[in-house]
Amino acid sequence: MTIEIENNYPVLLLEDYREIIENVVNAALDYEQCPYEVQVYVLLTDDEEIHEINRDQRGIDRPTDVLSFPMADYPIPGDFNDLETREPDAFHPGSGELILGDIIISLDRMAAQARDYGHSQTRELAFLTAHSMLHLMGYDHMVDGERAVMEERQEEILRICGYSRQIQDF
Repeated sequence: MTIEIENNYPVLLLEDYREIIENVVNAALDYEQCPYEVQVYVLLTDDEEIHEINRDQRGIDRPTDVLSFPMADYPIPGDFNDLETREPDAFHPGSGELILGDIIISLDRMAAQARDYGHSQTRELAFLTAHSMLHLMGYDHMVDGERAVMEERQEEILRICGYSRQIQDF
């Protein structure tokens, strides 16, 4: 498995950010019973850069908390059956790993949302990673039924990792 994490943020907000991200990525893959070794790229950045990426890639001219760019399409979320046949380009030709996709997280938004929601930055980073991992495996939240499924899965992944919604003192 290859989890590449690039931190472009100017200050270190969480010393254990790599461990948090890796724990959640692994838990999400286990929870979804992904049968492949995977590659995931994670970029930690600020509001300015994520705004630019959101505008250039999605045509949305504002910053956001997290962006997900999956490599494969999933007719059924989390269904890896026949993926090698349906999406052969989603596999790295050298390693054979499934290139799951890219995650981009604004640490500006992560810190603000942790404060706004009254929980730790650790929990918020874990949440954004779990949320994005589910997007990379075909889940979405555009309609209520999909939203409920995705929220339930996010919370279960976070529970497995031990990232609760405990209120923090600031």
